[in-house]
This record gives sequence, C-alpha cells and structure tokens, in this order.
Amino acid sequence: MEVVLYKSNPWWEETYNFNGHRRDKYLKVLESWLTNKDIVFLTGLRRVGKTSLLKNFISALIQEHSVAPEHIFYISLDLYVLDNHSISEIVDAYRKIHKLPSKQKVYLFLDEVTSKASYQKELKNFYDLDNVKIFASSSSASLLKDKNAYLTGRQRILKVMPLDFYEYLMFKEIQIKKADKHLWESYFEEYMQDGGMPEYVLTSDVTYLQNLIDNIINKDIIAHYHIRNNQIVKDFYKLLMERSGKQLSFNKIATILDISADSAKRYYHYFEETYLIYSIEKYGKLNEKIKGVNKIYASDVGLRNVTIGYRDKGAIYENLVFLKIKDYAPSYLYVDGIEIDFITQSGILIEAKYNSKLNEKQQKLFDSFKAKEKYLLNGYEGLVLLDDLDSL
Repeated sequence: MEVVLYKSNPWWEETYNFNGHRRDKYLKVLESWLTNKDIVFLTGLRRVGKTSLLKNFISALIQEHSVAPEHIFYISLDLYVLDNHSISEIVDAYRKIHKLPSKQKVYLFLDEVTSKASYQKELKNFYDLDNVKIFASSSSASLLKDKNAYLTGRQRILKVMPLDFYEYLMFKEIQIKKADKHLWESYFEEYMQDGGMPEYVLTSDVTYLQNLIDNIINKDIIAHYHIRNNQIVKDFYKLLMERSGKQLSFNKIATILDISADSAKRYYHYFEETYLIYSIEKYGKLNEKIKGVNKIYASDVGLRNVTIGYRDKGAIYENLVFLKIKDYAPSYLYVDGIEIDFITQSGILIEAKYNSKLNEKQQKLFDSFKAKEKYLLNGYEGLVLLDDLDSL
C-alpha cells in the first residue's frame, strides 16, 4: 500500500504546483470553508473536474497557506488495490508513514469516497475523534444520501458543474479585446455546441464525450442497479436528450420504449442521481405541482449534442439559461396552454429566446403576469444580464 500512497501524493517528495486551469469560483468556496470543521463534499457529474479541484486546492494549501506537505493526504478510494481496506486502515497507513499522532491536524482528500460502503460512519468517527479537515468527492447523488444521519450537521456540499461560458473561454485561452466585442456571440455559439466538459473543451475529441456517456450509463446505472436490458437504458437517455427543455411524460416514454410507467420513473431517477439530467416543476400551489409534469434539462449541452446532434438552438440556449439559474429554485410557468420558461423562487420571470421572439399569446402572459422582475433573454448578451445572480 505504501507505494500507492506515495504515488498518489507527489508533494511528499517533490515541489508541487498544480498545472491545470483554475476554477476560481469553486476554489473561493473551498477557501471560505477551510477553517470550520465541517466535512466538505464535492459532488457532480463524472469527469466534471472534481479531482482537479481537489488537486488545485492541495497546491493552494501548500503554496498559499504554508501547510506542510506531509500533513496533506490524497487518495482515490476506488483504486482496485484498496478494495479490501477501510478508510480508517488507509489513513492509519498514511499517519504511520509520516509518524503523525492523531492530535496532529491533517487534511484528508478522499476522492470517490462513496466507493466505500461504510464511508459515512468512518467519516463521522474521524470528525468526532481525530484532528482532521476532510474534503471528499462523489459522482452519485444517491450514494451521498445519509440514511442513518451519521453526518447530519457535519457536512457541506459543493456541486461542481460543467464549465460556464467564461470558464470555457479561459480553458480555450481566448481573450476578447474591447475592440472585438463582436466576437463574443460567435464564441458563444461555439460554446453552445461544445458544452463545458473540461477534457472535451481542451481536446475537442468527440469520442471522449461518447465514451463518458457510455461509462456513466454502464457503470453507474446498468451495473449498479443490475439492469438486464442495456439497450432500453441507452434509448431512454436519447429520449431524455430529445426532450431537454420540454415537459416529460412518463406514460409517453413508457409507450415508446414498451415498458411500464413505473419503470420509466425509476430509470428517470437513475439518470438524475448520476447528474446527467436535472428537472424543474410546474409553478403553482402544491396540488398543481403534483399534478403537473416536470421539464428536464441536460447537465451539459455538449453531452446532449453528441447524443442527438447539434440542432434546435433555442432548446440549447434555454438549457444554458437553466444551468445559469438552477441554484435559484426555478419553476416553469404554464397557464392555459401557454408556457414561459422560468420563474425563480424569489419571483423573477425569465423567457429564453435565441434569435426568436415571443408569440402573441406568450407576450400577453409575459406582460400580464405579476413578477418581481422580468427578463427576456436573447443570445450571449441576454445571458450576461444574469451575471448578478444575487438578485435572483
């Protein structure tokens, strides 16, 4: 095990500087949570950049906070060689290497922590008994559910998303001068096609996205839930991408795939748990929400586009607007067969149009509906209006 631990922690033996791109909006959150004892969970889609964030933050601890390298321990808990070892045994091996007593504060970075079945109880024991600050990651929402409440009041969750447009430009090393303001829209359209999966943005290798989708579906859904009919699950995902930005009827999908509505609901939740899709409810009172159907969105438009093709720019644009405002509890407004894309929990009405306009009935509903603020968004400049999200 010792060799694996040394390979996973190169800063123990050499100067370490993170060479990847910084994602400052997440690093600032990690920085703000550094001094409290809470366990920090990074969660989100596979390959969205959680490991890179952990490594970047480790570099910051060493370079900017003067933490001794031997007081920082990183390990990916899904390594095959660690299958028969508990987290406690692995951490004990680390402390033994550096002769660190339990009273010595250390920083534990536990990647893919949910690969260990007893992780919640073990993390609770670390939290209660050891002098540690724990950062952990997981690619599954379902596995993070704390059924026994071991970590209640002891954790904070940071959801890591695909690159936003500004991060996309930074990863592409594109800088737009004030004199070239006209380039913003053309690069934004490229972003609409590429999406924000970091590795794909850097390589433009479309097979990477295809393989990523296959890996998530095969490992996190088919294998994890012991599903026999693999093709139905893959067809289900294609239908979800076809319906991104639209209302989703389980009965219709069940009819198309020749499965039960209950099976359709179950598969749908599997995809939610892997962060491949998100959904929003119909706006209204509780009974209206229950009776209404949800609208769904892709977690990354690049994954959507590689699945069904780059088409329907209006739906892609709406999807990007959703990703921009998703943390502000949006619903969709649906009155007498007329739909407006979003209304946030604080009462801000938003309609996303890409090179198109509201029809007469939509315009009437948009104008007459009482809202705190109203935004009619179109293109990159429309999305810029949402940059100050505190008001939402």
